[in-house]
Amino acid sequence: MRIGEICTVQTSYCKGDDTVQAAALLMRKHHVGDLVVIDQINDERIPVGILTDRDIVVSVIALGLDPASLLVGDIMSADLLTASEDDDVYETIERMRFRGIRRVPVVNNAGGLTGIVSVDDLLEFLAEEMGELSRICSHQQSHEKRARQ
Repeated sequence: MRIGEICTVQTSYCKGDDTVQAAALLMRKHHVGDLVVIDQINDERIPVGILTDRDIVVSVIALGLDPASLLVGDIMSADLLTASEDDDVYETIERMRFRGIRRVPVVNNAGGLTGIVSVDDLLEFLAEEMGELSRICSHQQSHEKRARQ
């Protein structure tokens, strides 16, 4: 299955020159714990980083810094892993595991943001897959019982 089929398409984003306070307000407004940081190039929103609520706590709040005076670009994670909409789910899981990353922006062929996939999304997908596998076993067992009667 392709990652574009399971990603969340309603992706919250901000720009690197937004203040950390503005980004925190966006997170609150959209009830999310992360924002994809983008550069607008022509009609595409190109992911350049990610900002998490943890980044804000560890890099700003814990140090007693003023979130209104810092920019998102100052504290975002810029070592960004992205996935193409056409990437295989299992390959994406492997790349996330290897890098220890919980959220991955999903991009189109032009590099524009189309969604985000998180560990939660992948766990839900895998749980559904496991459910389907378990139904195979129970179906096979009941078929076998009927055949032996």
